[in-house]
Amino acid sequence: MSDDVRLKAANAAVTLDPGNGCRLSSLKIDDTELLRQGDHYGAFPMVPWCGRIELGRFRNGGDVHQMPVNHPPHAIHGTGRDTAWRTARADERSAAFTYDLADPWPYPGRVTQLAELTENSLTLTMGVETYDDSFPAQAGWHPWFLRNLGTGKDVEIGFQAAWQEERGDDHLPTGRRITPRPGPWDDCFGMPDGVDVTLTWPGALELKITSRAEWVVVYDEQTEAVCVEPQSGPPNGLNTHPRLVTPIDPLEISTTWTWRSLA
Repeated sequence: MSDDVRLKAANAAVTLDPGNGCRLSSLKIDDTELLRQGDHYGAFPMVPWCGRIELGRFRNGGDVHQMPVNHPPHAIHGTGRDTAWRTARADERSAAFTYDLADPWPYPGRVTQLAELTENSLTLTMGVETYDDSFPAQAGWHPWFLRNLGTGKDVEIGFQAAWQEERGDDHLPTGRRITPRPGPWDDCFGMPDGVDVTLTWPGALELKITSRAEWVVVYDEQTEAVCVEPQSGPPNGLNTHPRLVTPIDPLEISTTWTWRSLA
């Protein structure tokens, strides 16, 4: 029996799969699917880190930890997407999910994801808590949006960033911030006033992605889909920009996707 959780508000419908990394497996507006299906599908939470960790290793004080190298030579996108989450509650328009951090992550804690749907928006919120030792963590989302909705032209990606994290040959930020460059991208951008990216499928739909987070990764190098990934820190940030989760200071991040018809 499927443990999928389905939310519906007017002509918007969302399906979440807590058994498969609490991934959004579907987002439909007026019966039009916005998320890629098949391989590399939907939208998954990246937690307790986002993007790549250099060689899979990070330091917390004097301790060095090795994460599984699942994208050689680095570790990528956290462990939450490979974990079964528990549905804490669900109704027609909202649902909450949790999972407990466990091996290979070296620190105990809890992750929560909340999804809230309205007629014209979806808000996702994620929290990372510890009840014991402090540890560095990140959280964010990796959605695969369809490049073409089957109704006309390919999607256009619009945003203004304060900087671009220069990317080395190893796909990690070099530590230099540069003037944003034109795409195609597999790059992290800084938006100190909050993430604000607009996806426009001409003649079909506009989707605005906002977040109080300051970083977003934009990836548009595949033919089928594009990714706009709000996240709490840059790639390799456990090493270069650590944000400690403590018993009195959990990590929380949210993103809102707001849409309107252009048809």
